Amino acid sequence: VLVLGLLLTSCSNSSDDDVIPNEPPTTNDVTYAANVAQIMSGSCFPCHASPPSGADPGPMALTTLDEVKSAIQSRGLINQVESGAMPKTGNMLTASQIQTIKNWQTGGFK
Repeated sequence: VLVLGLLLTSCSNSSDDDVIPNEPPTTNDVTYAANVAQIMSGSCFPCHASPPSGADPGPMALTTLDEVKSAIQSRGLINQVESGAMPKTGNMLTASQIQTIKNWQTGGFK
């Protein structure tokens, strides 16, 4: 029993080196090209292409840095995705994806 107890306590799959999956990049590391563009293309382009298309086309395109930046600053894009109002079709953005967009904003829209 003692050997079994030692074996079970010594065999742990957690360590200080473990990386949390889907951890958003830090504020200083987020750029549109490296991080935000892939979120937009995967979740927003079906309705917010240039020009807007899809079954339920959005009122504006979200295909460039300037378009997404403008949507965050003047159209409440982050609130729309946090509330689940967007995207209307497909998968909702994950908490990590939303935090990545917020970090991009906080970091100065690089």
